Amino acid sequence: MTDLLSRRSASSTQRVSRWTPSSAVGTSAGAVLIVALAALPYLINLATIYAMIDLFVLLILASTWNLLAGFGGMVSVGQQAYIGLGAYSLVTLADLLGVNVFLAIPIAAIVSALVAIPVSYLAFRLVGGYFAVGTWVIAEVFRLVTIQIPQVGGGAGVSISAMSGFPRDLRIAVGYWVALVCVVVVVGSCVLLVRSRFGLALTALRDDPTAAATSGVNVDASKRLVYLISAAGAGVAGTLIAISTLRVQPSGVYDVQWSAFMIFMVVIGGVGTLEGPIIGAVIFWLLKQALAEYGSAYLIGLGILGVLFVLFARRGIWGLVSRRGRVDLFPVGYRLRLPDQTRRKQ
Repeated sequence: MTDLLSRRSASSTQRVSRWTPSSAVGTSAGAVLIVALAALPYLINLATIYAMIDLFVLLILASTWNLLAGFGGMVSVGQQAYIGLGAYSLVTLADLLGVNVFLAIPIAAIVSALVAIPVSYLAFRLVGGYFAVGTWVIAEVFRLVTIQIPQVGGGAGVSISAMSGFPRDLRIAVGYWVALVCVVVVVGSCVLLVRSRFGLALTALRDDPTAAATSGVNVDASKRLVYLISAAGAGVAGTLIAISTLRVQPSGVYDVQWSAFMIFMVVIGGVGTLEGPIIGAVIFWLLKQALAEYGSAYLIGLGILGVLFVLFARRGIWGLVSRRGRVDLFPVGYRLRLPDQTRRKQ
């Protein structure tokens, strides 16, 4: 009887929590970092601000591509289709239709997601490597169609006149703050998505699609939703590229190199985690800044580095430092908090 009461007392002190010491520290550090980044334009030069906008674009692309491949199990080599679509949607909305350029950003994301709906029904007929090649072909079709539209400059591209009314320094600073808001919203949305019931379905889908289907997960609907979210994220990245460069060209926004960058960032950071793409994007950005003067040669080095990670560190950098998933910087998992007595016994 005494043993039964003691067990009941122990179980009453046990509780399931999403928060761990590491996630509390990580979330707090992230909030402080966001505040510091918001003040950065007052402290750095214009060239560094431009570079930071590039980092924010990479963070968005890495995080959303990881949702697609790391959780949805769909390795796409054609997300540049939605980068271009987002950039040209911004140009069309702001310059041709007179929509406020900053209001055009979420509208362009919605347009990218809507276009992705019929595209998904075509792309999802393919699996594995065929899906990857098929998405690249779809992106090329987007580029070829865009070239045929004279209203957006055809093959020569088009400049964004909606931003011309801003003074140069103010335009760059505002563009930086808008990019910061976008990356916070995108990464925060990824965290909330993984925390949700749908996130559990995605985790099951990532681990074993067949088992997930037998457990009641609608595999096709889940994959399609992730595909739409990833397309919207790529569209947001495209709008930021357009605002930063003030010019959109098909050869730039539809370049397959964007997909190569996404794959590299997620692979070296850690596929199927929230922290990995962030780490991979930062590392890639630092390498890009340090080695850009070597031209295309640095891309060869990045390729070799990516191959080494695939062969010898498939869990990526975050997998190496997180002690096999026991450390989280975001409160997305579940942890059983045991009584102090139980902890001491263990």
